[in-house]
Parts: sequence; C-alpha cells; structure tokens
Amino acid sequence: MSHDSSSGGDSPFRPGPDVRDEAPQFVLPLVVRIERNAPPARTDALETSARAVLTILSDERSLGEGEWAQAIHDWQDARIRKVVRRARGAEWRRAEGLPGITVTGKSAEVRVFPPVPLDGWPKELAKLQVSGTDLDDPEPPVDADPSAPVLWLNPELDMSAGKAMAQTGHAAQLAWWELSDEERAGWRDAGFPLAVRAADPARWGALTSGALPLVRDAGFTEIAPGSCTVVADHPALRRTPRG
Repeated sequence: MSHDSSSGGDSPFRPGPDVRDEAPQFVLPLVVRIERNAPPARTDALETSARAVLTILSDERSLGEGEWAQAIHDWQDARIRKVVRRARGAEWRRAEGLPGITVTGKSAEVRVFPPVPLDGWPKELAKLQVSGTDLDDPEPPVDADPSAPVLWLNPELDMSAGKAMAQTGHAAQLAWWELSDEERAGWRDAGFPLAVRAADPARWGALTSGALPLVRDAGFTEIAPGSCTVVADHPALRRTPRG
C-alpha cells in the first residue's frame, strides 16, 4: 500500500511513476492482535496503529546510528508501504519474539516491526493473514477533542479495519514529517495523543482543500487509485500552514 500527500513536490506518497519506484522497495509490517473471543474495538485499533507508526519513527533505534536506522532510511527513500496482518494465540506470541515494539490501546494491541524488503518478510510474519481484520465499535466513539490531533477518515469510503489501520498510520507519519523538532518532542512526550474519527460529510471538502496533510491511496487494494482516505488534522498544522 503506497500513498501520497496532497502537498505534492518530491513526496514519497505522490501517485504515478517516481524515482522512488526505482529504489528497492520495503514495507513496514504491523500486526494487530485479534483473539477470537476478544477482538479489539475498531476505532481503538486504528488509533493504536497510528501511534505504533509514530512510536517506531521516534524510537532511538530508528535514529542516527541506531540498529533500525538504515532500514527506516531505506524504507522512507522508496514508497512508504505499510501492511497490516492479524495474529492470535501462538501466532501473536511468535510475533512478539521478533524485534519490534508493541503499542497498547484501550482494547487493541499492535506490534510494529522495522521495515523489511517487500519480498523478504520473516517467516513468522509471512504466515499471518491480511484478510479477516473486520472490526466493529461496540459503542459509537465520543466526539474528538478539538485541541488534540485528529485523523479524519473519508466518510464516503468503506475500508476494512486492516486497510484503515494502514491509512491512519500514513496520516500520522505525514503529520510527523510536517512538525518541527520541538513539536515532535512535545507530541512524543505526551504519549502521542490522537483520535481517529469519520469526518462529517459536510466538512470533508473543506478538510481536503486546506493545507493539512492528506493521504491518497495508490489503489493496490480495496479502493480506487487516487482516493483521498485520511486528513491529518494536527493543532500545530492548523495554526501554521507549511509549504
């Protein structure tokens, strides 16, 4: 799944042929724990996935001379692909045995791993299913706090939870790239608070026509190429349009 930002320019999310397509392609694996009798709530899974992406981007192992830094660099030099798979029981325990970070929400557990070659997944993860990540919210989510970051989903698109988890991960990453070092540190130190909500259809046009980071899907799975999927509405980006 590769995606683009509405900011254009030399973006790894831009659709169409790109020099990044000539680079070796990597993918960021995310695994969501879905036990048969205790699946997580959908919105919590989407929010936890986004926080997992931010967590690995900011982890010291991903920075400087860290052990994951080269993999993160190579991944971000190519298309920014993310794939969400599901696991339960022994599958989840095997996934936990691989280098990565588990991020926990209210009901969701998502483990994020350093990027791997597109055709070079560890066998413990390659065996996991991509399909079957349909989740529901037992109760409608409460209104999002307008003072915190909100990842607004396109209200006209019907995406599986796994697909939407990848999209919210992309949106969080776009917001991260747009922030200053100080703003990033503040978000990280607060524990990456954020909400994922479906946008009001009447507001979607305004959200997508402003300066906020916007994810467009490449159309590999589920939805049409170029579809706008998520807008990353971070308070710092509302105040200061970034060129």
